[in-house]
Amino acid sequence: QVQLAESGGGSVESGGTLRLSCVVTRQSSSRICMGWFRQVPQNQREGVAAIDRNGNKMYGDSVKGRFTISQDNDKNTLYLEMSSLKPEDSAMYFCAADASYCGLNIGGYKFWDYWGQGTQVTVSS
Repeated sequence: QVQLAESGGGSVESGGTLRLSCVVTRQSSSRICMGWFRQVPQNQREGVAAIDRNGNKMYGDSVKGRFTISQDNDKNTLYLEMSSLKPEDSAMYFCAADASYCGLNIGGYKFWDYWGQGTQVTVSS
């Protein structure tokens, strides 16, 4: 069982920066996939960034070069550093985990097993 708790969302102006955090609580120490997704009403959940079990990082096309995913294993925390934010980045952001699946492709969110409650990010123009 994995529990995830996001924080760090808020309101920022276009071009600004935010850092999201996700505290991970679990019994096992085995490597898992960790990721960030976002969702706006009426749309599917979109893959933003992920770290696979080998530490390889992946990004959605819309955030490449602007967002950075990282993890601090000592603090059991996953981060998403977001810079050069745009109004279209506004969404509810979710932290996710899975024992083996790390995909960010369209519809891939369905295969991730564990989710946080989400944290809202709003970017004003």
